[in-house]
Amino acid sequence: MERDYNTMDDFSFKGKTVLLRVEFNSPMSPDGKILDDKRIRESVPTIRELDEAKVVLLAHQSRPGKKDFTTMEDHARRLQKYLEQNVRYVDDIFGSHARSEIVEAEPGDVLLLENVRFYAEEQLEQAPEAHAKTHLVKKLAPLAQAFLNDAFGASHRSQCSLVGFTPVLPSGAGRLMEKEIDSLNKALTGGGETTYVLGGAKVDDSISVTRNVLEKNIATKVLVTGVVANIFLAAAGINIGKPNLAFIEKNEYLGEIDRAREILKAFDGKIVLPTDVAINKDGKRVEMSVKSLPTDYVVSDIGRETIALFNDIVRKSDKVVLNGPAGIFENPDFSAGTNEMLMAATKAKFSVVGGGHSSAAVETLGIEGKISHVSTGGGAAIDFLSGKRMPAIEALKAAKAMRK
Repeated sequence: MERDYNTMDDFSFKGKTVLLRVEFNSPMSPDGKILDDKRIRESVPTIRELDEAKVVLLAHQSRPGKKDFTTMEDHARRLQKYLEQNVRYVDDIFGSHARSEIVEAEPGDVLLLENVRFYAEEQLEQAPEAHAKTHLVKKLAPLAQAFLNDAFGASHRSQCSLVGFTPVLPSGAGRLMEKEIDSLNKALTGGGETTYVLGGAKVDDSISVTRNVLEKNIATKVLVTGVVANIFLAAAGINIGKPNLAFIEKNEYLGEIDRAREILKAFDGKIVLPTDVAINKDGKRVEMSVKSLPTDYVVSDIGRETIALFNDIVRKSDKVVLNGPAGIFENPDFSAGTNEMLMAATKAKFSVVGGGHSSAAVETLGIEGKISHVSTGGGAAIDFLSGKRMPAIEALKAAKAMRK
């Protein structure tokens, strides 16, 4: 398969030093322990394939000012557990300590450098050529013979460790990056009955995806749940009630109602709205028809009638892309919509699940093996599906074109 970027198949890594950008950014407990290490686990196949190389890992955790902005020490321990070999944590990024550790390492060794966001210039979003002139690149690039990017979850960023090495080193995608691009591209090719199920609270992103897949005739139908559904219901002229409108206003999404109205008008019949909802009435699940709205209670899930309707559409689909929960799924009383949509997606011929909440629900249900692809992307996955430019992927394409 001809690609417009290099993969690991285009290189020989034996005896080489490889800079590998991974995405280890994980939910953390207040005392600095990793709560979900899925992203670390997903990096293991790429690292194992580099067993004849000296592997130097670059990664970040959170950002300055956040409570979970911390070192990569615990990440190194988790990786060591899954890799089943020693992983050397280096509490330096590109200083003399880090460089001497890299020089002294042997092929087969794995080093994890300190959180790259401890370095101020990593916060800048600028072109690869500008990042190539930073201290990080100037200090580390001479020690390596190749750069691989496996950090799909950060590929919507144009930061130093993601794009700065591509102008100066032979560069390519790691196995996870390759898998993510292939799977999401397949989701965007259309063909057959292609259904998008979009929910959660990131309304602007979901509306961008909706417009993209309908304008390009990728999706046969878009089913909306969660706050996304509330926006579309409001756009259709339905009064969803004060607490639900208040949430939309608080999150500065009132303008999205106009966008949703335009999409409903332009793509009549393509977007399927809930016919009933579940509200949280004094801590209890109470179902009501959309025709009975407004309500003075928070809409917390789609109703059983809608679940049955959506289930039928999803199960009969050739392709399903699901991003975002159908409600407040952390509460068992309001998890039915999310869980049922995911279970239905396992019946489709090809299925992609994106977004942190949906991915967590997949793990809880134990159906990872029944979903074609569970993205590690979060914001990156939804940007990709929206048709937005992905700077880190574009940098890999430019690197291949430059070295032809």
